Amino acid sequence: MFIYKQDCALEDLGNGVTRRILAHGGTMMAVEVNFSQGAIGSLHSHPHEQLTYVLSGRFSFTIDGVTKEVGAGDTLYKKPDVVHGCVCLEAGTLLDTFTPQREDFLK
Repeated sequence: MFIYKQDCALEDLGNGVTRRILAHGGTMMAVEVNFSQGAIGSLHSHPHEQLTYVLSGRFSFTIDGVTKEVGAGDTLYKKPDVVHGCVCLEAGTLLDTFTPQREDFLK
């Protein structure tokens, strides 16, 4: 399967955050999330495993009560049901991979 970015809809989540579902199938999903400087990914949890790869920008991430700054090339792992969120320090883009798929994103 080939997925072309121009064929993937950009969803405006508000407050400086946009999301683009890049590919999904089976038990995996890849999602691009863009943040403007100062945008917040509110603390939340979900039953999915999640890898986040920082494509660009700088972020202050909190995972399970621990907060650290990350930038381009860094990767974060979030276990199922762990509370996590971020603040964008410098406009940037994240690549999130979920397993299983985020069915709530597809609705």
